[in-house]
Amino acid sequence: MHDGERPWLTELRALFPNDRVSTNPTVLEQHSHDESYHPPHFPDAVVFPESTEEVARLLRFANARRIPVIPFGVGSSLEGHVVPVRGGISLDLTRMNRILDVRPADFLVHVEAGMTRTALNRALARHGLFFSVDPGADATLGGMAATNASGTTAVRYGVMRDQVRGMTVVLADGRVIRLGGPYVKSSSGYDLKQLFLGSEGTLGVITSLWLRVFGLPEAAYAARATFPSVRQAVEAAHAMLRYGLALARVELVDRTSIRQMNAMKGTTYPEADTLFLEFHGSPAALEADLPAAEAIARDGGGTAFEIEREKEARDRLWEARHHLAYAYLHAHPGKKQLVTDVCVPLSVLADGIELARRELEARGLEGGVLGHIGDGNFHTIVMIDADDPADVARAEGLHEALVRYALSVGGTATGEHGVGLGKLKYQAEEHGEALSLMQAIKRLLDPAGILNPGKKIPLPPDESTG
Repeated sequence: MHDGERPWLTELRALFPNDRVSTNPTVLEQHSHDESYHPPHFPDAVVFPESTEEVARLLRFANARRIPVIPFGVGSSLEGHVVPVRGGISLDLTRMNRILDVRPADFLVHVEAGMTRTALNRALARHGLFFSVDPGADATLGGMAATNASGTTAVRYGVMRDQVRGMTVVLADGRVIRLGGPYVKSSSGYDLKQLFLGSEGTLGVITSLWLRVFGLPEAAYAARATFPSVRQAVEAAHAMLRYGLALARVELVDRTSIRQMNAMKGTTYPEADTLFLEFHGSPAALEADLPAAEAIARDGGGTAFEIEREKEARDRLWEARHHLAYAYLHAHPGKKQLVTDVCVPLSVLADGIELARRELEARGLEGGVLGHIGDGNFHTIVMIDADDPADVARAEGLHEALVRYALSVGGTATGEHGVGLGKLKYQAEEHGEALSLMQAIKRLLDPAGILNPGKKIPLPPDESTG
């Protein structure tokens, strides 16, 4: 529940036009949560800036009064990143959604942080270009940079960190800094932009980005390969990668998830552990790669290999894959989802996925396993009753078991979703002494602790705004 207006709201409204500051209960509720199971918390106000200068004005105001500020895109995160756990101001960047510059010859685009990736790709298509990072959700590009988002195409094109050439960031005290720019490489100074990529709004607010883009592939074909087990599917995928096939996507969807997918989307895919594949290149090259991929799949125990050359069929396949989390939610009304996100070395990926399946069954939890197995990142979707502490504890026990496994084999607690609230307690174990340096950086850039407090890096309670 929202506990009423703060005294500083009158001053805040004087800084922005009337439609830029909202305390409407519906708007506050929309900004109280993301798509995770973490409990919502209402902000005191939502501010809608339309320029970097307005973001700077807001941060100067909030920093002087020690008011928490939580950057917000579309709320599609899965770890509680945008939940205002200490109230304050939710800073909604969606009105900053313009393309500032397109440079086809440089394979670069300059965008504001509130633009979504699908809107960008619609605009880029007329130039024969596309932005590669595809996390599934139609997230804002600023949010994707703030979490170092990844997704289905990372195996070929890389993650968000690989695409950002430069950025504009507003610091907690309102200073505006510009890092990097429209060039490929530099050895000048420290590469501070890497510090803000993946910082989840705890060090500064990203307001614009120079992004690397790619030429649209001459051809794109998709395929589905089914297997008797997840281990066989994983091993076949790695064999395809070793062979050097033109793979742009290598996704595992387990048999339980295929069942949910069919039920929601009306597809008729065989209920078996399945690889969803996509190949980018020239038609001649892909026609040579597809038989090789099928041979590898069948040699590895694959039971079927179906090719989709037509765009409509490919789009249907990837829409089903991207909507899988919603398929689980649709099948379990009233429940929420905990989604694990460990990333491990490829050599032990199959062991981790088998562990996830055993943990689901042993704990009596409903869910499935899927992942970007070309880069060792896999997810376990777990459906939980967020109002049942025992159910939440079982799910969090599974989560912990997978994180402990990942850390024991040299992996990480989060490959792409970020830390947020959900993985905060694992940071000391994963980073050791390096965590103290991260805490020192947080104190340096945000001494008042106003930027997305309670997220990303654990701090003593007296070092965060109250």
